[in-house]
Amino acid sequence: MAGLPHSPHAVVTGAARGIGREIAATLARAGADVTVLGRHKAALDDLVAKGDAHFSIVADVIDQAAVDAAMREAAARRPINILIANAGAAESAPFAKSDAALFKRMIDVNFMGVVHSIQAALPSMRSRPFGRIIVIASTAGLKGYAYVSAYAAAKHAAIGLVRSLALELAPTRITVNAVCPGFTDTDLVAGSIDTIMKKTGRDRTAAISELTKHNPQGRLVSPQEVADAVLWLCGEGAGAVTGQAIAVAGGEI
Repeated sequence: MAGLPHSPHAVVTGAARGIGREIAATLARAGADVTVLGRHKAALDDLVAKGDAHFSIVADVIDQAAVDAAMREAAARRPINILIANAGAAESAPFAKSDAALFKRMIDVNFMGVVHSIQAALPSMRSRPFGRIIVIASTAGLKGYAYVSAYAAAKHAAIGLVRSLALELAPTRITVNAVCPGFTDTDLVAGSIDTIMKKTGRDRTAAISELTKHNPQGRLVSPQEVADAVLWLCGEGAGAVTGQAIAVAGGEI
């Protein structure tokens, strides 16, 4: 398998924790120059201090002006080769109780945050001989789940964007793909487990079982497994792979 081209500049959004943090560290170990974006300065600085990233910028992907400024700052360091649009959030509620504000929150971070990030990074990426855009979506962008209609709608929109943009950029050397994890062992899923426990009275083991029942392998996905899929897509050997939504979900999809 071909590896990364020589020291590409990768920008990872939502890198303060969970999957984003693991992706940043994995790319750094593979030789990328990694800039991390997120809302929590201390967590981002910790990544840099540990050598799991090289530069940090505080920005909320919901704020288009902030993202534009962050990408300009990142590109001024070095032109951008790789964008990992990872920032996201999940909220659950029955559809009848999912008001417009909930839908807006989910669309703003999970879809418009991706739009803002790609639009801000593309001018720098177009100047490079090699480019990768990878959106961290979800199996909820490929199928429905009860009680997360707003989240699933936003993730479906993100995958639609990936498929369309891949065709638009196909004449260039920029590929566009989505990685779609199933339930992954992160703080975000820990919050879902706490919610199940609170609403159902089940213990933690039962709550985890409720989530892992969706995975034919009967387990949570590890953040490293998601990061490894991203690393492969970033490599030179994946140059013909574009417009794809790759599930990392133990056979669920």
